[in-house]
Amino acid sequence: MLFVIHCLDHPGKVADRLAHYDAHKSYLSTAPMTSVVSGPLLADDHETMIGSMFIVEAENLDAVKEFNANDPFNAAGIWQDIRIHPFSMRVDNRGAR
Repeated sequence: MLFVIHCLDHPGKVADRLAHYDAHKSYLSTAPMTSVVSGPLLADDHETMIGSMFIVEAENLDAVKEFNANDPFNAAGIWQDIRIHPFSMRVDNRGAR
């Protein structure tokens, strides 16, 4: 099943985000689930990172919650708001580029 993880940072956390980026990236590479798409959310200036978005494939919601809880960004208190929802992909245009 696919799940969307949408995380918004606490204000002013860009420096903390950068300080924990290598640990976050390493964690994602060893995750027990498949990351379909992931990356930072950006402010209106199209540069400043303000959060994270993931689409992951996992067995169940509990596995996704555990995965997210153990992310170094979460452990460092970077994310202010985390929302996780099951996702039904209807369109996938990634191969059409």
